[in-house]
Amino acid sequence: MKEKIIIVSGFAGSGKSTLAKKLAAAFDLKCVHASDLLKQLMEKKAEEINVNKTTEGRGWWETEEAKEFMKKRMNDGSMDRELDKMLLEIIEEGNVVLDSWTMPWLSKKGFRIWLEANAEERTKRVAGRDKLDYSEVLERIKSRDEKTTRIYRDLYGFEFGVDKTPFNIAIDATLPKEEVFKQAKQALERYFNE
Repeated sequence: MKEKIIIVSGFAGSGKSTLAKKLAAAFDLKCVHASDLLKQLMEKKAEEINVNKTTEGRGWWETEEAKEFMKKRMNDGSMDRELDKMLLEIIEEGNVVLDSWTMPWLSKKGFRIWLEANAEERTKRVAGRDKLDYSEVLERIKSRDEKTTRIYRDLYGFEFGVDKTPFNIAIDATLPKEEVFKQAKQALERYFNE
């Protein structure tokens, strides 16, 4: 049987954290939210962070504080590189589901899922979930998409959201959450039993 490593990726608001959490429960695996680790790196050193206790980044990434953090990341890739080093170590331990923007390109291990959803659909989710203004969230999501793509192009040379070659499966994340989960779980069961 194959080592159980699952990597869920997609733009902000595509449902990465939700799917990662559900898959971790279904396959009895540890769940790691990379965006929470990145947020923690603002205030702590990597060795001070408990990677086994991460939370979903709901709401915070749409704040002014997060906007300032993004500016810092655009000028200094050291926190992103530190995060990716941590994630590669977590993957080496195995038995994990993580949501990550970079690991599908940086790690050769695991089953990789891409969640596809346009900015408008993702904005509806984030605005509804966090009770924020739709037009403000749409502007922030589009800006964040562009900046995230630029950060990873500059750091690693891949085109986030464009290059889908590392993925085992791409799922339409505009489907109901239950259907997204069902498709991912079925694909993983086939993969793990091959």
